Amino acid sequence: MSDDPTQNDNQNQASMTRGERIRAAARTLQTPRTASWIADETDASVKTAQKYLNQLVEDNVLRKIEQGDQTLYCVDQLMATYREVAALQREHDREALTTSLESMRTKIRDWKATYDVETPGELRASIADLDNSEEIEERREVASEWEQLKERIPVVRAALNEYDWANERDALPA
Repeated sequence: MSDDPTQNDNQNQASMTRGERIRAAARTLQTPRTASWIADETDASVKTAQKYLNQLVEDNVLRKIEQGDQTLYCVDQLMATYREVAALQREHDREALTTSLESMRTKIRDWKATYDVETPGELRASIADLDNSEEIEERREVASEWEQLKERIPVVRAALNEYDWANERDALPA
């Protein structure tokens, strides 16, 4: 096995079909992209990329956006969130979700008190007053984690809010 991660990525890519490469690339899109861009990234034709991208749109994995004369594809965040809520409900019981939510809220509350700020943005701004590189890096890491937790809390809350409803519908018929 190689120690070079790019060689491993290339070997993984080489063992994947065009469709698998396109689907994998599409699921990781951070910004909307054209079929041409995805085709270039996956070493596929534009026509092949469009075929698989349109399948992903039909499957509610991607959204298609018309912007001027371009068609862009991006991850369907609403459906991705629904899938994440369902995964949380299936993988964790109500108590574990409640504990997780409480832990996230406690971390944020502690950071507010520790750094005397109300938001991750204020914490990032406080870096301007520091000279200590370790303290600067710590605040950057905390701000980043805080931002991630702020995005995660509504997802965990949604999983809890609909826990009983989802479990009733997910139960196997008798």
